[in-house]
Amino acid sequence: MDNNFSQIEKSLDIETTIVPISKSDIDLKKIEEVNDPQKDYEYSRGQLYSLISKGQEAVDGILEIAQESGHPRAFEVAGQLIKSVADTTDKLIDLQKKMKDLEAPQKGPTTVNNSLFVGSTAELSKLIKQGLLNNTEE
Repeated sequence: MDNNFSQIEKSLDIETTIVPISKSDIDLKKIEEVNDPQKDYEYSRGQLYSLISKGQEAVDGILEIAQESGHPRAFEVAGQLIKSVADTTDKLIDLQKKMKDLEAPQKGPTTVNNSLFVGSTAELSKLIKQGLLNNTEE
């Protein structure tokens, strides 16, 4: 058989045949991408709770080590860890706010275009006569 695989066939001492495949032989499944903000919110919230609880355990441990050793670096690490846990707690509150914003219906127009003319009535009349204030072309 003379095809693109002849060198491979010769090296492996095998013989192959090309079998045509029809579209009906291929079973394609469409993967639907689910955009579920509630599920994402619950997952993120659970992860943040887990991080906060583990961070609190780490804070307790490092504070104990810092008090026993009295080493300034241990207190510095404890302070950084406390800040990290506090930031994670803030992220939890921000997550709740973002979720409420997603669920809240939009109120009023999102863009407002107000035009304001500053000038005298004579100038306004002149502009109207010239057609500058009309958006129509003649």
